[in-house]
Amino acid sequence: MAASVREGLPQELRRQSQYLTHKVFNSFHSETEMLRYIFRLQNKDLSLVNSMIPLGSCTMKLNATSEMLPVTWPEFSKIHPFAPSDQTQGYLTMIKRLEAQLAEITGFQGVSLQPNAGSQGEYAGLLVIRKYHQKRGEAHRDVCLIPQSAHGTNPASAAMAGMKIVVVACDAQGNVDVADLKSKAETHSKNLSAFMITYPSTHGVFEEAITEICEIIHQHGGQVYMDGANMNAQVGLCRPGDFGPDVCHLNLHKTFCIPHGGGGPGMGPIAVKSHLVSFLPSHPVVNMQIKDGIGPISAAPWGSASILPIPYVYICLMGTEGLKRATEVAILNANYIAHRLDPHFPVLYKGSHGRVAHECIVDLRQLKATSGVEVEDVAKRLMDYGFHAPTVSFPVPGT
Repeated sequence: MAASVREGLPQELRRQSQYLTHKVFNSFHSETEMLRYIFRLQNKDLSLVNSMIPLGSCTMKLNATSEMLPVTWPEFSKIHPFAPSDQTQGYLTMIKRLEAQLAEITGFQGVSLQPNAGSQGEYAGLLVIRKYHQKRGEAHRDVCLIPQSAHGTNPASAAMAGMKIVVVACDAQGNVDVADLKSKAETHSKNLSAFMITYPSTHGVFEEAITEICEIIHQHGGQVYMDGANMNAQVGLCRPGDFGPDVCHLNLHKTFCIPHGGGGPGMGPIAVKSHLVSFLPSHPVVNMQIKDGIGPISAAPWGSASILPIPYVYICLMGTEGLKRATEVAILNANYIAHRLDPHFPVLYKGSHGRVAHECIVDLRQLKATSGVEVEDVAKRLMDYGFHAPTVSFPVPGT
C-alpha cells in the first residue's frame, strides 16, 4: 500500500482470516456455468413444480387455465376499485352472481365479498354479531366460547373484536364436549355473544351434535359463527345454513380454487342469515345498500375483486353435480389415507362410524416413544422421496 494512502479501519477490526474460500466462489467463470449452478440448486428444492402441498382443506384445488385466464383480462385487472358503477356493469353482474351462488351453496341469505382472507372473514363475522347485539340493546354481550379444536385465528379474531374468550373442552373423540358447552353457556348466559365452531373440525371429524350445539347457544341468546375453512367437505352434500349457524366465512382460496400457498391474495367472504344481512360490511365511498353495516373491513368494497373470476368460473364449470363430486372425492381420499395408514400409524380421531372428514390426524407419538423417531424426521423423509410433508404438530403436538 502506498505510504500516502491512509487506512481508516483500526487494526483490531481488520480481517485476519481468509474469506470466500469455498469453491463455489471461484468455480463458475461464465454466465452459462452460473446459470447451470443455480438450476442445480433449484432442482434440490421441493416446490409446487414437483409436488402438491397436502394441507387438508388448504390443498390446492383445480386451477384450470380457463379459470385463471380472465384474471389477466384488463376488463377485470385494470379496473379501479372506485370506478363509477356505469363503467363496471359487467364486473358487478359477475359479483352479484357469485354472491348468489355462494348463498345457495351455504344456505344463507346474505353474502359479503369484502374480507380479503379467512381470518379477516372471522373478524368481520364477529363484528356483525357484535353490531346485531348492540342494535338489540344488548351491547354487554361480549363472551365468545371457542372449543379447543379451533384454528388459532379464532381466538385472535375474537380478541380483535373486543370479546372475552372462554375455552370449551373437547371429548376423547375430538368433538366439542357438549356437557362442558352447556355448562359454559349457562355460566355466561347473560353475556354470551357468540360461539365459534369449525365444521368439520380441525380434528378431521364431523361434529355429530352440531345442531344441538347451535340450539344450546341460541337458547342463551348467543349467535353461532361457523369457521368455513373446511367447507370443501360440505359443498353439495349439506349447507351450514340448514343446521344452525348464523354466520360463516368461506375461503375462496381453498374450497373454490383461487391458488393457495403462492403468496397471492386470498378471499374470505362471509355468509349470514337474514337477521344479520343489514349489518354486513359497508363502505364510505361505494354505496353498498346496507342499512346498519359495520363499515369497511378492507380498503376496497369487494376486497380483492380481480381474482373473483376464478371461483366464479370454477362454480359455473363444475355445476351442481361437479361440486358435489369434488366434495365426495375429497372425503373419500382422506378416508383412503386414514384406512391405509391406521394399522401402522394410528389415526387420532374418527367419527362414530370409524370414518374421518376431509383430513385426518396421524399420531406419531408412540413411534417416538419406541424408536426416538420424531414427527419432523418423518416429514423430512417424505420430502426425500418427493412428497411435501403434511401439516406437522397441529392441532396436536407430535402428530
